[in-house]
Amino acid sequence: NSSTVSEFLLLAFADTQELQLLHFGLFLGIYLAALLGNGLILTAVACDNRLHTPMYFFLLNLALLDLGSISTTLPKAMANALWDTRAISYQGCAAQVFCLFFLLGAENSLLTVMAYDRYIAICKPLHYGSLLGSRACVQMAAAAWGSGFLHAVLHTANTFSLPLCQGNAVNQFFCEIPQILKLSCSDAYLREVGVLLFGAFFGVGCFVFIVLSYVQILRAVLRMSSEQGRHKAFSTCLPHLAVVSLFICTGMFAYLKPPSISSPSLDLVVAVLYSVVPPAVNPLIYSMRNKELNDAARKFFGYMLQTSICINVSSTLITCL
Repeated sequence: NSSTVSEFLLLAFADTQELQLLHFGLFLGIYLAALLGNGLILTAVACDNRLHTPMYFFLLNLALLDLGSISTTLPKAMANALWDTRAISYQGCAAQVFCLFFLLGAENSLLTVMAYDRYIAICKPLHYGSLLGSRACVQMAAAAWGSGFLHAVLHTANTFSLPLCQGNAVNQFFCEIPQILKLSCSDAYLREVGVLLFGAFFGVGCFVFIVLSYVQILRAVLRMSSEQGRHKAFSTCLPHLAVVSLFICTGMFAYLKPPSISSPSLDLVVAVLYSVVPPAVNPLIYSMRNKELNDAARKFFGYMLQTSICINVSSTLITCL
């Protein structure tokens, strides 16, 4: 049973050390890009008073969630590739499942809140201040984080209370619930499957709300008289919707697909699409055409460069004296 399992064996990307190092380099590049992009958003929003608005407050929360979720999976996978090992402790696997469900569940709820924020801003601009005051924004962000925490507690407790009778090899580069369920005793996993279905209905509800919000946004954009304004809105909203769709649809597919269509390569691709790609791409999508965010980032870098020059000049003068 589960008490006899002290560690799990994660998926090995390749049989040779050279290919393992190649995967390490690829994951390292993606991870550093995610750290840099989300770190820039956090710094720009926190340091620039002009960005202390509901939209950027939610964007700051999204950057925190993206940093947390990609840091839950990739560092362990990179360490395993670098040291040519597959092991993760039972407690480490449980912690990984909890953190991933907490952060991805909260991100799903936060993306729904962000879609609502954009809907109010574009379709009902006169009510924006009354509907999205500072207190309401904090409450919605707290509800998003809280929903993720409840999902994580529920799924982690259910999954790791199951008896495991099929070994300890997890066919994924991180601890993923569908792969752990394959190790459980026959019929013992049905309880967790029921919980996953409940979570899927919640995810579908969020996705439908997001799509309906963007439909209303795009209808409002089409009524704009300015062609430049329509182009800007389309170029911003459509990439947002594409990334949200990728995140939610691949996540639901990973956890709800029937075992008959499961394969190691398909499972790996889907896991990368919902757990690695969105945290790395979100900073680019949400800041690519955002002039205010880009200006804040340039201002911060200019200030840091100026401070660095002043420190170097001061240290040089002190040395000369």
